[in-house]
Amino acid sequence: MNFNHRYDDGKHVPVYGKRGMVATSQPLGAQAGLEILKKGGNAIDAAIATAACMTVLEPTSNGIGSDAFAIIWTKGKLHGLNASGNAPELMSVEALHKRGRSKVPKYGLEPVMVPGAPAAWAECIRRFGKLSLKEVMQPAIDYAQSGYPVSEVVAKNWKTAFEMYTALKGPEFENWFKTFAPEGRTPRAGELWKSEEMADSLRKIADSNAEAFYRGELAEKIDRFSRKFDGFIRKEDLQKYRAEWVEPISVNYRGYDVWELPPNGQGLVTLIALKILNQLELPYKELPDTYHKLIESLKLAFTDGKKYITDPSYMHDEVTQLLSEAHSLERAQLIGEKAIQPKAGSLPKGGTVYLATADEEGNMVSYIQSNFKGFGSGIVIPGTGISLQNRGFDFSLNKEDTNCLYPGKKSYHTIIPGFVTKNGQPVGPFGVMGEYMQPQGQLQVITNSIDFHMNPQAALDAPRWQWISDKKVMVEPDFPIDIAHELAGRGHEITIALDMNSFGRGQIIWRDQETGVLVGGTESRADGIIAAW
Repeated sequence: MNFNHRYDDGKHVPVYGKRGMVATSQPLGAQAGLEILKKGGNAIDAAIATAACMTVLEPTSNGIGSDAFAIIWTKGKLHGLNASGNAPELMSVEALHKRGRSKVPKYGLEPVMVPGAPAAWAECIRRFGKLSLKEVMQPAIDYAQSGYPVSEVVAKNWKTAFEMYTALKGPEFENWFKTFAPEGRTPRAGELWKSEEMADSLRKIADSNAEAFYRGELAEKIDRFSRKFDGFIRKEDLQKYRAEWVEPISVNYRGYDVWELPPNGQGLVTLIALKILNQLELPYKELPDTYHKLIESLKLAFTDGKKYITDPSYMHDEVTQLLSEAHSLERAQLIGEKAIQPKAGSLPKGGTVYLATADEEGNMVSYIQSNFKGFGSGIVIPGTGISLQNRGFDFSLNKEDTNCLYPGKKSYHTIIPGFVTKNGQPVGPFGVMGEYMQPQGQLQVITNSIDFHMNPQAALDAPRWQWISDKKVMVEPDFPIDIAHELAGRGHEITIALDMNSFGRGQIIWRDQETGVLVGGTESRADGIIAAW
């Protein structure tokens, strides 16, 4: 990419390297990945080392009981991994209705689905790693065993989670407090924190290639705790689980191929929005009309995505139809001078961490894992340090909805890794964390990079907007106020956020296709760094 613009605002600067690079929201995690590269590992080894570390270093966003997705470039080809979990066999609309539920609860054992992250670690290393799972997980084990100083943003988010989880009543939540607030409070920035129980679980996963989690001692503990407190998940659900290799999907946007994983992830939303934008002109960035077109395209894409995205086995030809020229042209024609109330188009019948890695061999990885809502369900399995995700919260209990709950089904999933290629060669991985902000953040960093020629750091640092619903749009405090006024005049209901936590946290690594030089950007809204070699 030809970058000629950056924001001179005192934030991070882009980082360059040649032999390897790791980008994530935790400095210690990025450095652990780089150490693996220097020990002879490749970008896949480095990604999994970093991912395992992140469960310890940033438990506010992910854990051993997370889900995960990855896009891997190796030996001239892209590979996609879907390690999202499915609903337990006992989890159904009828079962929840019998408990008096009108929707899936956010916390507790009821929204817990089968975690996929440990399977992702083992499967990536099995297929593409140069080192053993035990070797790449050792840094995470060491941090959990010996402790580490908590970083500033994580300390803030940890305290916020503690205040929220304090309202959760019931003995099933007690172990969350024993694990993550053992002194009756959360760790402060710079204070050491460790979990020997988490170290022990990570060691068991590493030694067994994740078998202990799905078919061994850890599975037994999850089963026992779930039965005790009337949860749905059982060891049989864990035993049946397998991470799935899938074919990434793409659209060509102004000469670049932008890649996402197919549903059940929401990466399709980013691609739909880019297809719509292909029909429109974006002359330069700081114009009200540019922001208006970006917001309207995203609104239309998101509305389509929320209606049609679910477990792919419950879908038909929706992906092809939503990415068709006819559909994108039809949606683009809805964009006028004023903000619209978005509706899904009709079709023919028929709390997250992101990291990116690269090595001198040409391998590159776009990887993301999440407990969904911060620490997740609020459930920590006693004696393990395993916090469980609450992904089932996204299911509908209305049988008319595409994303309605069924036993064994995967839910609509918010976490999405992205990747860019040009002329069949890798440009690199990118991603933005943050639940439903993710496709919005991806759209903004991709247009910043491709349309407005920003380097990776500038693309991430640029003030962000976030579509909330209907005509409601929230902007960051440093968003251009004159453009905000112009957008309001076009019918957008603009509010200025006082907290930037909801605007996502991204990472980017691009490779120069001629020289092989790597350039990375890391999120200035988080604690991250680029570790380069």
